[in-house]
This record gives sequence, C-alpha cells and structure tokens, in this order.
Amino acid sequence: MRCVVQRVSHAAVKVNDKVVGKIRTGLLALIGIGSEDSKQDIEWLAEKIIGLRIFEDNEGKMNLSLVDVKGELLLVSQFTLFGDCRKGKRPSFSDAAPPGIAKTLFDELVNTIRLKGIIVETGEFQTNMEVELINQGPVTILLDSKKNF
Repeated sequence: MRCVVQRVSHAAVKVNDKVVGKIRTGLLALIGIGSEDSKQDIEWLAEKIIGLRIFEDNEGKMNLSLVDVKGELLLVSQFTLFGDCRKGKRPSFSDAAPPGIAKTLFDELVNTIRLKGIIVETGEFQTNMEVELINQGPVTILLDSKKNF
C-alpha cells in the first residue's frame, strides 16, 4: 500500500458537487492499493498513519500524533499512486490492485482505523472526486508498506 499523508486544518471530498467526506484538523491520506497488498499491509499502514508524529508540540517540534491531537482522518482511495512512469509518458497502472480487491482492502483499512477510536471520513470508491484541503506547514509524508521509499 502506498499513501500520501498531508497534515491539514481542513479537508473535504466532493462527488457531483456534494460533500461526501469532511474533516477539520487532522490528516488527509490518499491511499493506493497494490496487487500484492494484504491484511499485513493494512495493519502496518493503519499503525503508521495514526502514529505519525507530525503535529507540533508546545515547543514547535513535530512530536505529536493524530491520537495526541485528537485529530480526524480523511481517507481517499487513489489508484494512481501505483502509476509507473518509468517507460514512456503514459503511466502504467498494472501494479494497482483490481477494483474489487482494492475496495475490500480499502474498506478493511477504514474499519481497522475506526476500531482504534479515530474519526474517519472517506471519499467514494471508483468515483471522480474533487479533493479540497488546507495543508498545514505544508507537511506531506510518503508511506509505502513494501518500504520501496
């Protein structure tokens, strides 16, 4: 699983001009699910996202997690994170999981994080979405459960 995490003061997802997910202070996480991903990747990514110490403490150091600041999480599925542009100019998405498998794993990730007491909002799977955010910092972190980066 690949993930782009952004620390936000606000984030929302719209589908057909209707807000389907919205958070205040917290994290926006764009989630890419690969064809090799499994339950182990879900557990690793869930723990990593909620435990990332990327919120500032009283001394201005990034030392607090989503749990520490009682933040919210907006998860948005984004298969394009598996776009491979090493050959040519048109990305190949052959490493992305098929939609049925990806949706199942994405839903498991959402449920895993909710069971940890985090408020989770989502976009709509396999839909054209508009994502709006105010990135605080800006702080943007890349995660990969296979540790490719």
